[in-house]
This record gives sequence, structure tokens and C-alpha cells, in this order.
Amino acid sequence: MESNFAVLHVILVIINFSSTNGTFCGLRGEPAYPQLSKDGDIIVGGIFPFHRTWEMSDMSYTVRPSPLKCVSLDFRPFQFSQSLIFAIEEINNSSSLLPGVSLGYKIYDTCSSTAMGVRMAMALVNGNDNSKLDEPCTKPAQAQAIIGESYSSVSTASANSVGSFSIPLISHSSTCECLSDKTKYPSFLRTIPSDYYQSRALAHLVKYFGWTWVGAIRRDDDYGNSGMAAFTEAAQQLGICLEYSLPFFRTYSQEKVLRIIQQIKSSTSRVIVAFVAYWDFEILLNVFYEHNITGYQWVGTQGWISDSTVARMDEHKILQGAIGLAIPNTKVTGLKDFILDIYPLKSVGSTIFTEFWETLFKCKYTMRNDSEDITVCTGRENLSEMENAFTDMTLMPVFCNVYKGVYAVAHTLHNLLGCTQTCPTKKQPDPLTFLEHLKRVHFKTKEGEEVYFDKNGDPVAKYEIINLQTIEDHHEFVTVGLYDFSLPAHNQLAVNAASIVWAQNTNQVPVSVCSESCPPGTRKAVQKGKPICCFDCIPCAEGEISNMTDSIKCEQCYQDYWSNQHRNECVKKEIEFLSYEETMGILLTAVSIIGTVLTIIIAIIFFRHKKTPIVKANNSELSFLLLFSLALCFLCSLTFIGRPSEWSCVLRHTVFGITFVLCISCVLGKTVVVLMAFRATLPGSNVMKWFGPPQQRLSVLTFTLIQVLICVLWLTTSPPFPVKNLKHYKEKIILECQLGSAVGFWAVLGYIGLLALLCFVLAFLARKLPDKFNEAKFITFSMLIFCAVWITFIPAYVSSPGKFTVAVEIFAILASSFGLLFCIFLPKCYIIILKPEKNTKKQIMGKVPLK
Repeated sequence: MESNFAVLHVILVIINFSSTNGTFCGLRGEPAYPQLSKDGDIIVGGIFPFHRTWEMSDMSYTVRPSPLKCVSLDFRPFQFSQSLIFAIEEINNSSSLLPGVSLGYKIYDTCSSTAMGVRMAMALVNGNDNSKLDEPCTKPAQAQAIIGESYSSVSTASANSVGSFSIPLISHSSTCECLSDKTKYPSFLRTIPSDYYQSRALAHLVKYFGWTWVGAIRRDDDYGNSGMAAFTEAAQQLGICLEYSLPFFRTYSQEKVLRIIQQIKSSTSRVIVAFVAYWDFEILLNVFYEHNITGYQWVGTQGWISDSTVARMDEHKILQGAIGLAIPNTKVTGLKDFILDIYPLKSVGSTIFTEFWETLFKCKYTMRNDSEDITVCTGRENLSEMENAFTDMTLMPVFCNVYKGVYAVAHTLHNLLGCTQTCPTKKQPDPLTFLEHLKRVHFKTKEGEEVYFDKNGDPVAKYEIINLQTIEDHHEFVTVGLYDFSLPAHNQLAVNAASIVWAQNTNQVPVSVCSESCPPGTRKAVQKGKPICCFDCIPCAEGEISNMTDSIKCEQCYQDYWSNQHRNECVKKEIEFLSYEETMGILLTAVSIIGTVLTIIIAIIFFRHKKTPIVKANNSELSFLLLFSLALCFLCSLTFIGRPSEWSCVLRHTVFGITFVLCISCVLGKTVVVLMAFRATLPGSNVMKWFGPPQQRLSVLTFTLIQVLICVLWLTTSPPFPVKNLKHYKEKIILECQLGSAVGFWAVLGYIGLLALLCFVLAFLARKLPDKFNEAKFITFSMLIFCAVWITFIPAYVSSPGKFTVAVEIFAILASSFGLLFCIFLPKCYIIILKPEKNTKKQIMGKVPLK
């Protein structure tokens, strides 16, 4: 409805004129008169909302609509007007700025209406605001620039209307980010930062205190909707979620307001971000109190957080502890006293002055019969005894914005008119030329503050962080920090958290999260169908960590590292190999040494009794060679213990293969000797001359050289080498020897197995030969043990993990070595030591008569 009304009034305010050749102006519609005005060489316009609202006229479209009737006078615009007048009076009295040129002003009332704002802006553009019918159309000069409006929605419509005329509109309070778009609003400038910066500063402030789950209330106009959209975008980038974003306007029905209340009461967030104007709380605070909406932490914009009017309205301390952004506190010498000097207003705006006086002092100049209880105005009321919104100077930074806007116009005029000691001309500059110079103006106020506009017509963004505290039942605004966009990103926000008093008068920072923070060792997993701030904490998988709170993913540990028990740190993986220091390694080493010592002892026994029949009868040369090879077999097991290295990997398999072939070759030689010896006892046999000591040595050497050749081929083609086995255990590193060529390894084992099998078969065939002491029996038993051990070794070796693979191989070496040692040599030692009477040639040959 208001937009339709705007169109009607804009059309009606257009003045039809032509040149002065006898043509007369005709004003269509009602004329628009300024509330405050003063003549001058160049006029500066002003549009301010002297009234908060209006009464709707007949909008039936069947009759001409009557002018809006503005109601509910607001003191703030009078303070803005006084600031504008003060600046103009100061410039007119200056000898250095615009000397000889007087500035005038025309200040209009917009009634907080978009339609009225457009109409008054157009009245300033047209210039013929007081033309009467049938007067010559002289068209007085239009306003050089317009200061205002306070509200973004009114400024948006007004800037859109006057933009095509290149008339600058300089706002002191309209913060909507949309107004920075120079393609839509080419002539709009402002002396207050854009909500683009305020929204981001609010988002960083919310994030600073750890609030990731917040609600929001926005004024349902350009200011609130645009500001909240910018805040939402910045908040999402910082990981903040809005549980709700509720529009509100003072003309909302009770049903709409109740829906807002229900949404707040059903929510879980404890922080509310409010993009509203200060007078919106006239309605909201009462409704919140009625429905017990208390204890919430409010975060506010500069539109209300530092306004003392809100503090006075908050009788029930609903906003206690609120925190938000405010324009940095600045002062202009003499401005406060000038604003409070209200008597000059009577001379420049007598019509509105009466209403202003009556509202200010709550009296009436004219009495009605039914108004006996109302005080009569005397005109001598003293303002110093009053304490109300007009005497409140908490919005001095905004008053200074008006002041700076006027001075920006004056400095631009000073430059364009070529003023030095005097101005050579008083002619009003072309609007487009003036606008382009105004955008580039750069000056300092008398207080030393720099004033200039960026490419979007905005000033540098700086904010104070304000905390609304209750001290002795009175609200006080305490500055607790600063946000300065001119500084580097990491230094822009500075907060003194210790000085903040929070909601419900506590010193503890409120908590407002959808889900509690995920500790290190876990990651966030978004709950299905909910915002990203609502999540579950999932423990990191094995081998992954998160070392920070609220991590969105777990990081994989590097190859040689593994996650600890809490999954918050990568620790070096445990390295596993068969060590001399662990129990298993110590036992196997001990057994290996014991085997070696026993072998040496047996060798000593045999050496001391080498001339006895039992030693001589069993081929003493091969016996000593067998004992030597067994000692090497016991000792070679030690190469399998300890940290694998290149030399130990090569040594362990080659030494093992060669010593065992030497050992089996000796056993095979002894077996063949037994068989040949039996054949030699047959009449006419001379077989022993074909397998005498030289042939025995040659056979052992030949069998051993074949193994040596296999090992040489293995080592030259693909030798064993140490590796880190990362696959078998995820949390451990197994240090082991990679075989290199599996064919080489199994060729070595296969050759040993082939010799052992051949030896077993021959020994088995010779086991029942008629000698009294037949060594073939013992060789058969030893080969049986040997083959059994190595047959069971294969599956055990393949299936054993890590260091147990090495342990199985060592066990097989030791078991087979002990089998050979005990089966072949223990019976002989028994006779040599315990039964020396049997160690005779007759006993050995079995020729002793039975008793």
C-alpha cells in the first residue's frame, strides 16, 4: 500500500514548467514545505523522520488521497537537524572554508515513510516547492546535496529516485549493504560504514565466543533483510548456523508476533542476533516479558545496541548483558551545546517547533475543555531539568556523521568554486560535476579525523564493541573491544573478555551450540537432515588422528607412524624383530650355545678316544667333520637373531644352507660307508677301494660345492635384503629379511631335503645289517627326526607372523641339529664314558660268546 501511495505522491509533486516567455508554473497536488529552513546562496537539503509513523488516509482510489498525517514525534531527528544546522552555521562563520558564500538548508519530514521520503527528496530536486499557481516559472536552484535519510529502506527509495538527477544523497545512518551498489544508486554516499562490514564483524564476534548455533530477528525492510543476508553468508563461512531467522516489523499483527515468540521458545539456541531498529523494542520488549523470553544472550547492531532509549525501555532487564557493535565514539567541539540550545529552532521552523516543545515538556499551549489534567506550556520551560531522549547524547557519533556529511559538501564546493581568500563565484555547480568531485573529497575535521569515501561511497569501517551492563539498577554502555577493518585480518578484532558481563548478570560466557565440541581423536559427522552445526562425534579409525577440537576429518598417519590409544597423536610404530634382549631371543641363543658347547664336548671326547674301536669303527674323519658342521649349524642360528641388516640377511640363509648341506653330506658319507663296509665283507668283493677316505672327502666336497653354487646364483641374481613389513600388522613394523628370489630360497631348502631324503632311504636300507654296532640304525632315527622337523617347518614357517617366522626357522635348525647330534653321537658317548668295557674290537664285531 505504501508503494502505491509513493507513486501517487511522486506524480503529484511533479511541477510542469517551461521557459519564462510568458508561461506559468502549475503545481499539481499538495505542496511540500520544509520543517526547518534558511535561505542561502547554495542550499543543502535534509530529510529526517521527525515522526515515527503516520495515519493512513483514504486509499479507495475513488477520491484524491489526502496528505499523510504524521504522528508520534521522535526527538532523534531533531538532534540530527541540529547537527546539520550547526555544521552550516560553523561553515558560514568560517573565513577559510567557502568565504563569501552562504549555505542555506531545507529540512523535510519523511514520517519514517518510504513514500514521503521519495516525495521530499523530489521536492528538494525540483526546487519549486513553494510555487503558487499562475506565478512565472523561474525555477529556483535545486538543493546541491541531500543529507539523510536515517533508515535504509527510505534511503533506498530516495536514492533510486534522485540518482538519475546526479543529486548526492549523503546518509548518516543508512547501513544497508545494497546501497553500495553504484549501478543502482550512483549518487548515494554515506558517513557510516556499510552493513557489509558490520555483518562480518558480528559473525567474527559470534565465532570468537564459540557460539555456533544462534537465532536471529531482523527488521522486515531493506536494512534488516539485507544485513541479515550478509550476516548469514559470513556466518556460514565461519561454521556458524542459524537455527531461525525471523522477520519483524512494527505493523505486524499479533498473530505474526506470537509465531515469533513460539519459534524462540521452541528453539535450543541461547544467543539471538538482532538486526532491528531501536524503536522496534518498544513492542518486542513488552511481548518478550509477557511470554517470559528471558535469559537469552543478545547480539546487536549499531542500530540499537548503544541507544539509551532501548536501555530505558528495558525495565525488566531482558537485554541485560547484550553485546554488539557501535560507531566509535567521536566528538565535535560545541555540537552538544548547540543541540541542546533549542530556542533557535523556533525561528527556522515555527510550525513544528510548537509540537516539538509540547512533546518535549509534556504540555499544551492551547487547552481543551476535556484536558484539565494537562500542563499548560509557558514557553519558559527549562531543558536542563529534563532527562529524555533529546538530552541524551549517546548517539553523538551519529550526530558527527551528519556533521561530516555537511562538511564533505562544503569542501567539495570550496574546491569546485576555486575559493582561496574568497570565492570568485557563487554559482551552483553542475550536479554531475559536483557528484564526481564529492566522491573524491578528502579532508580532516577540526578534531583531526580524516573523512573520505571509497569506490562504493562508504567510509572506513571501524566499530566499538559495546556491552550493556546493569550497574545499580541502571543500564550502562561499556566499551569492551574494537573491530577495525583497516588493520590486518588477524588483528582486526580485539576484545577484553574479562570486562564483559553476560546475560543474567554472570561472568561465564554463555554456551550456544547445537552439538558439543568434538574432542581431539574424533571427527564431526553431520546429522542427517540438519545443519552442519548439528553433528555426532565419530572416533577416528586406526591409523588416523585428529589433534584439534571439532576436526572435520581425521588425518592419516605417515607410513612409519600409528595412532595412539586416544587417536590424537601419531606415534612411532613399534618395531618388531627377534631381539637378543627379549625372552624368546635369549632362550634360543642359550639353546644354540648349549648345542655348540655339547658338540665341542663330544668332539673332545671323540678326540681323546679316537684310537678306541668304537670311534675308529664309525669313520672318525667323517665324525669329526660332522661334529664341526653341527657346531656351525648351532652357531648359524645366531645370525637369525637381532636387527636384520644387509649382511645378516645374506649370511643367515647362505650359512644355514651350506652348513646343513655339509652336515647332511657327512651323514650321507657315513651311511654309504656302512653299506660299502657290509658289501666288503662278502667273498670276492673289493668295493671299499672305490669308496675309501679320498672318495668320501670328495663326495662331501662335491655335495657342498653344489649348495655353494646354488647360493652364489641366488646372491648374484636376487639376494635377500632387509625390509619393513607394514602389511601384516597395521600398528607394528616387522623388520625381516625379504628372500629376494623365492626360487633361490626353496632351491637351497630343496637340495637339503633331497640329500636328507637320500640319506634316510640308504640308512633305512642298512638298518638291519648284521654288525653288532650298526650306525645305520642311529642315522635312520636322526634322519627321521630331521625330515619330520623340516616337513612340519614349511607350514609353520608360512603361517607364522613377524618374529615368530624367524623363531620357527631357528627352532627347526636347532631341533634337527640336536636330532643328529643325539641320535648319532650320544649312544657312542654312552659306551665311551659309561661302558668302556664294551669299547673293544670283539664287542664291536659281535664275537664275544654269550653267557
